[in-house]
Amino acid sequence: MPELITGGYVYIACPPLYKISKGKKSHWVYSDEQRDRLLEEIKTEGQKIEIQRYKGLGEMNADQLWETTMNKENRTLLKVTISDAYQANEIFSTLMGEDVESRRDFIVNNAKLVTNIDI
Repeated sequence: MPELITGGYVYIACPPLYKISKGKKSHWVYSDEQRDRLLEEIKTEGQKIEIQRYKGLGEMNADQLWETTMNKENRTLLKVTISDAYQANEIFSTLMGEDVESRRDFIVNNAKLVTNIDI
């Protein structure tokens, strides 16, 4: 598997976090910052804006998943680099491993950095 990453063959498909609709027009939004900018641009008196938050791919229907995440014309892909893989492995091992003390230390040290928690 490391050869696939070092060779640049592993990508992550990035689904949108939000669907923002105003009238018949819909926008797919991939970050909170992008959401805030878009809302500033499209807000007008008297027109309702609908915001749908996606917490996972299971909340999208098949057509939406194709349109936003699978279709080559529209999708956003992030290349996985070896540094990403090593860092992810370290964090995953800390958070999911058997060493409770390391997990507790990680949570205590990083709790103040959390600005938006979605439960």
